[in-house]
Amino acid sequence: MRLDLTVTKKQKLFIDAAESEVLFGGAAGGGKSFGQVVDALLFALRYPGSKQLILRRTFAELDKSLIRTSLSLYPKSIFSFNSSTHTGKFKNGSCIDFGYCATENDVYQYQSAEYDCIRFDELTHFTEAQYIYLISRVRGANSFPKQIKSSTNPGGIGHGWVKARFVDTGVANERFIGEDGMTRIFIPSLLDDNAFLMKGDPDYKRRLLALPEREKKALLYGDWNIFEGQYFNEFDAKIHTCHPFEIPREWRKYRTIDYGLDRLVCLWIAVSPDRVAYVYREYCESGLPIGESAKAITERTPPGEDIYATLAPPDLFSRTQETGRTKASIFSEYGVNFTKTSNDRETGWLAIKELLATREGEPRLKIFSFCTELIKCLPQLAIDKLKPSDCMNEPHEITHAPDALRGFAIFWARPAEITPSLKRAIWTRDMWEDYYSASENEKEYLKKKYGEPM
Repeated sequence: MRLDLTVTKKQKLFIDAAESEVLFGGAAGGGKSFGQVVDALLFALRYPGSKQLILRRTFAELDKSLIRTSLSLYPKSIFSFNSSTHTGKFKNGSCIDFGYCATENDVYQYQSAEYDCIRFDELTHFTEAQYIYLISRVRGANSFPKQIKSSTNPGGIGHGWVKARFVDTGVANERFIGEDGMTRIFIPSLLDDNAFLMKGDPDYKRRLLALPEREKKALLYGDWNIFEGQYFNEFDAKIHTCHPFEIPREWRKYRTIDYGLDRLVCLWIAVSPDRVAYVYREYCESGLPIGESAKAITERTPPGEDIYATLAPPDLFSRTQETGRTKASIFSEYGVNFTKTSNDRETGWLAIKELLATREGEPRLKIFSFCTELIKCLPQLAIDKLKPSDCMNEPHEITHAPDALRGFAIFWARPAEITPSLKRAIWTRDMWEDYYSASENEKEYLKKKYGEPM
C-alpha cells in the first residue's frame, strides 16, 4: 500500500539516522513526538516481524500523545491496537508496545523482553539508571537494526545526564562515538524547523516570545543551559564560581556533610568578613563505611585549619534499631564531631536561593572551580511538580552535594548555638540513660552535645 506522509527536514534526519543512539531534541514545537510515531511506523513496515517499545514516563502522557497520534496516523487496514495490553500489531507481524515507567523500578517489567528498537519520548523525564537498564533490552538474533531513538525538550529530572551523553560530547548533527563505543548523534530541533506548526498556529511563536527571558531561551531556542523546571535558575557558573585562592586563616570555616553508604559528600565552606560563603573544597565518594568516611574527612582537613563546626542532618543523630547507636556517635569515635543542622527542605532550598541572589552584582555564594560535583549537580535539580517549593529527589545521584550545601545554608541563615563543652546543663532522664549506656567516646560526645551535667 502507498502511504502519504509529509515530514520536516529535521524529522527526516531523525528517521534516517542509523546510529545506535539518536537524540532528537530542543525547543518546544519542533515536531519530535510526531517524528517518533512516523519513524516507528516506517521501521515496522520495513522490517516485518520487528519489535519496538515506545515509552513515556506516565500512562497519562503516553495515552494523550503517542497512542492518540498513532491511532490517528496508522492505517487501520494494516494496524490494530489492543487497549488492554497497549500493544499495536501490524499485518506483517511487526508489533509496537506502548509502555511507561512511572517509578524507578517499573523498568523491571521488561526484564525478559527483547526489542529491536526502543524509543523514549521526553527522555529527560527518565533517570539515567532507567535508560541504562532499558537499553540492555535492545537485543535479538535477527538482522534488524538495533537502535535507541529518543526525543525530548530540555528540562526534567534527567536533563543533566542527557545533556552530558548527547549534547556536550559531540557536534550537533554529526555522528560521534561515546566512551563505551556506541555511536551517537544529537539532532537539535527548533520551532522554526516545524513549518507545519508555524503555518497552522502562527501565534504560537509570538506566545513563546512573550515568555520571561529564561523560559524563552529554553522553549523557543532549545537552550540546554537553561531548562523549564530548573529549580536554581539563578545559578550562573560565570557568577557563582571563582578561581581558587588561599583562604585567610581568620575566616570562619565550616564542614557540611551528606552521608549514606551510597555516597559521602563533604563540603568545606569559609565565610569572609563581608559574609560571602566560599565553597573551597569538596570530597565525594561512594561505598565508604563511617570509619573510612571520617578518616577521609580528617585527612583532607589540613592540620591547623580551624573548623568552627561540622554540620550534619538530623538523620545521623537517630538511633538505629540494630545497635541503638547513632551514626553521629560513631563518627565521633573516629574524631569527627557534628553539629545538627535542620532538615527542612523547603527552607533550606530557599536559603540557598538567598545565597545565590546577586546584590549590587555580586552573590553571597562562590564555589571554587575545582568543586566540580557541586557545580555540576546544583543547576541540575528540578522543581517537584507536586510540591513546587521543593526539588525532585531523583535522580538520587545528583542530590547529595546540594543536600550538603542545604545543611550549611539553613544553618547560616538561622545559625544554631554551638554548646561549648564546658557549659553546664540540666540533663533529662533520657539524656542520663543515653549516657550510662554509652562507651567512653560516646560519653564525651554527649557532653559536647548537651553540656557538662549539673
